[in-house]
Amino acid sequence: MAALRLLLGFDYGTKQIGVAVGQVITGQARELCTLKAVQGVPDWSQIEALIKEWKPDAIVVGLPLNMDGTPSEMSAKAEKFSRRLNGRFNLPVYTHDERLTTFEAKGERMSRGGQRGSYKDNPVDAIAAALLLQGWLDANPELFNV
Repeated sequence: MAALRLLLGFDYGTKQIGVAVGQVITGQARELCTLKAVQGVPDWSQIEALIKEWKPDAIVVGLPLNMDGTPSEMSAKAEKFSRRLNGRFNLPVYTHDERLTTFEAKGERMSRGGQRGSYKDNPVDAIAAALLLQGWLDANPELFNV
């Protein structure tokens, strides 16, 4: 694996896509933004703008698995999104188990002072992206020997 320094994490959804940024040096991930998708199709120009701005060395996409570890209905869509990211931007793309990240993200939102309005109006997708990216960083400690 080439030296990785900066990563973007994506929590893919058919309506919204959470985005996070992570640094290998600090081993930390943080939420960045939430992008809209229309019928599962992301706004590729927005993703391209993020890639140009942040210049990541790699991308991590959440893989929504069932609780028993088997692929979910959304798994194939997330994998397709991963392949498209790789094809469009020629960056390494890794997937990471994202089970329960949305549930955890809602808990995190509540611990920050609560949810105002609906999750549709005030989404937690970027928090979920940060959680899954943090999980990937935590699962790959060998990256810190850069």
